[in-house]
Amino acid sequence: MKWHEITISTSEQSIEMITNFLHELDADGVSIEESGTLNRKRDTSLGQWYEHPLNDIPEGQAEIKGYFLEGTDMVALERQLREQIDGLREFGIEPGDYTIAQAMVDEEDWSEAWKQYFKPLRVSDRLTIKPTWEEYEPSEGEAIIELDPGMAFGTGTHPTTALCLRTLEKVIQGGESVIDVGTGSGILAIGACQLGADRVLALDLDPIAVSSATENVKLNRLESRVQVHLSDLLGVINARNSGAAGAPELNVQVPVDLIVANILAEIILLFVDDVYAALKPGGIYIASGIYENKESAVEEGLAASGFEVLERYREDNWIAFVARKPQV
Repeated sequence: MKWHEITISTSEQSIEMITNFLHELDADGVSIEESGTLNRKRDTSLGQWYEHPLNDIPEGQAEIKGYFLEGTDMVALERQLREQIDGLREFGIEPGDYTIAQAMVDEEDWSEAWKQYFKPLRVSDRLTIKPTWEEYEPSEGEAIIELDPGMAFGTGTHPTTALCLRTLEKVIQGGESVIDVGTGSGILAIGACQLGADRVLALDLDPIAVSSATENVKLNRLESRVQVHLSDLLGVINARNSGAAGAPELNVQVPVDLIVANILAEIILLFVDDVYAALKPGGIYIASGIYENKESAVEEGLAASGFEVLERYREDNWIAFVARKPQV
């Protein structure tokens, strides 16, 4: 079977948004390759190793590939994609002098090839992400996240995901009720449980992500503790609270102890008040997916809703906030 391959060469800053655009355009697969130069700074504090081969992608740039069924109107698709990428500048995301190329490829050329680059990754002091197809023997005290991301975003290799997992490790004490907004592959929900959270409600607007997260929860045998729902941000919570007909039963009781959202700053700012309302007094909000040029805007948004910023953690040019709802 042949597929249309579309390749976008752009800035690393725009990876998440362009990846999301490709999924919205019904891509059947998306791959991301960042700069593989020797000059790139790598975090090896936890013994991480990087098997990616060197490439000629310039520092700070990336190649994003999307795969579409043969017969897709690629002229119309590329036109829409260019409009979306050009619109990123309105949100302070600079795609640079991006290029778009197209080709036809055989399925076997791409559907499995990316797996050779996804190896067990020690992402924090206690957490290691293990792809399902890799053999790995954990050390004493090491918690494993079994993962097959499929087409959903979230393998732990992106700075925003790694930041969230490390921050969860610092925050979770044990027994918490948690909501994971924009769960993607379910990696943060699973990680929260492996760190000691009691119950996690994992939410995502993308049906592909919901399916992927559900399967990964099963792989980790956490069906009794993690519930995955299709939801626009905290929409399913609001529907439940309002008594809307057909609102599902949830595995957590709102208000909860902790909410984590690894999404873009613009989206985080849309529902800060909803997060505040869904947290217990003293509850913690971890907000990640924030590029450095949006740091001040997010800090101001959190403060305006009543949050106290406790900490902020950084990796590359990305930031994760830890904020607390006051006790009184």
